[in-house]
Amino acid sequence: MNIKEKSIKELETLCQDIREEILRVVSKNGGHLSSTLGATEIIVAMHKVFDSKKDPFIFDVSHQSYAHKLLTDRWDEFDTLRQFGGTCGYTKPSESEHDYFVAGHSSTSISLGVGAAKAIALKKEQTSRVPVVMIGDGSMTAGMVYEALNELGDRKYPMVIILNDNEMSIAKPIGAISRMLSSAMASPFYQKFKKHTENFVDNFGEGAHYIAKRMEESLKLITPGMLFEEMGINYIGPVDGHNLTQLIEIMQTAKRLNQPVIIHAQTIKGKGYDIAEGKEEKWHGVGPFDLSNGHSSKKASSKSATQIYTEALMHLAKNDDKIVGATAAMPSGTGLSELMEAYPDRFWDVAIAEQHAVTSMSALAKEGFKPFCTIYSTFLQRGYDQVIHDTCLMDLPVVFALDRAGIVGEDGETHQGVFDISFLRAVPNMTLFAPRDEKSFHQALGFAAEYQHPCSLRYPRGSFTETDLPESVAFELAKSQLLRSNESNILFIGYGNGVGRAYETAELMDADVSILDLRFVKPLDAEMLRNMAVKHKKWFVFSDSSKMGGVGSAILEFLAQEKILNIEVESFEYEDEFITHGNTKLVEESLNLLPAQLAKRVEALS
Repeated sequence: MNIKEKSIKELETLCQDIREEILRVVSKNGGHLSSTLGATEIIVAMHKVFDSKKDPFIFDVSHQSYAHKLLTDRWDEFDTLRQFGGTCGYTKPSESEHDYFVAGHSSTSISLGVGAAKAIALKKEQTSRVPVVMIGDGSMTAGMVYEALNELGDRKYPMVIILNDNEMSIAKPIGAISRMLSSAMASPFYQKFKKHTENFVDNFGEGAHYIAKRMEESLKLITPGMLFEEMGINYIGPVDGHNLTQLIEIMQTAKRLNQPVIIHAQTIKGKGYDIAEGKEEKWHGVGPFDLSNGHSSKKASSKSATQIYTEALMHLAKNDDKIVGATAAMPSGTGLSELMEAYPDRFWDVAIAEQHAVTSMSALAKEGFKPFCTIYSTFLQRGYDQVIHDTCLMDLPVVFALDRAGIVGEDGETHQGVFDISFLRAVPNMTLFAPRDEKSFHQALGFAAEYQHPCSLRYPRGSFTETDLPESVAFELAKSQLLRSNESNILFIGYGNGVGRAYETAELMDADVSILDLRFVKPLDAEMLRNMAVKHKKWFVFSDSSKMGGVGSAILEFLAQEKILNIEVESFEYEDEFITHGNTKLVEESLNLLPAQLAKRVEALS
């Protein structure tokens, strides 16, 4: 869609059309709502001033980029948003040449912008290209942002950074004076005056520099830009992120400066949909809902694993004041919000700072507390060095509770929680285990609370696989539970949510099979596996995890070490590829992992 020649009035109408389309599709498909509604005018202004075919458009996290998708030849396909085989909910270069980079985790955008700016400089394209970054105030809580800003301020690469502040968490403007100064600092006159002043004082030594600097700082004391200016980056703002005229003028100014510039734009979450305006987590990511009243269209389902975690940890915390916990900007998503409310001095949201979460919890463990570090599987990847260096090296009893393990559905490649077993299993002193249902989850957390070494347990998004499983027994280190035993040559080995899938698969087969809930993938139940090797020669592994380095790998390593060479092992874990977005069942079907498909695969291999 070419918007270069459109008037402000036409662009304002376009913004309204975009919001209506986003609301229509998200209410039907689910998706990220409040942040993307709030960013509409910013994105329209970006496309008015810059060229997304030439200028790298870099959206931090990129869940707020729906307007960008609609403006770049995807209006007709937008109905398929987040559906299997449809438009991705995040930027994806394989989907469009207008999407510069894959994004799904936060706080990477300014680093990407610096890298792009370096490439542009090396290719001598500064006169025709400039990176344009949009980042939310939440993403500014991560340390990686400041690493990138530090280099950018030093090297002065031309770049425009738009800080979408929809929480006013950076700083609040102080009334009319601040607005006046912000407009003044954005004007071409001010920028020229600033440059001329700098050239003038260059001729009058240190004293003139000192006076000029103090005058400028005294002005900026009542604006939130001092931090960025001190880092060597021009700051403009705060500005009204819904005023198209102002946004376009300021972006044009920033583009002309040929320097690093931060435009601080304040927006309203959920802008244009009264029910969601200004609300926090509830309207960030939503399932299908009734557009007329905002009520969820999704039918109530079984108790989620996250709800079970909250209940179990709450019970433990009531009886042990040494239990503490942290999450990284996902208190509701991880179920920790109730504990933060009940015990505000013991449970913390540390913002988008997984590295800090892990290391700070390690210090608490050293001081005699029992920390539960509660993070999505995919986000713990961001704290991997800290797990090794700050937790496991000192053998500290931190519990890593990994929500969203396995396929998470519509969020897709960047969010699938498939690697945690593979990357944690390699770390000395780390113990890995997983519950299979509600009762075993309570038992697993009870074990974790008493365990005096680093450990990690994983659980799925939504509910556990719904099937009637045998009664769970208490967790003991390196002890599995044999759920079904017979004389068949076939053994199903399930881990975590894979146990339910193994049971469902067995129910669809004519032949009887033995079923083992492995429980611990590190350390393994060596005695049980030796016994199983005597009775069963064909083993099938069920786990919501990557095959490489996963549960099947651990079992094969054990068999090789024990020199047990007559066992055939087939793993139904995920192959060595990134898994696409879409309804979880459809994704599993595409991977040939539904129970009916697995039953046929077992029969063909038996």
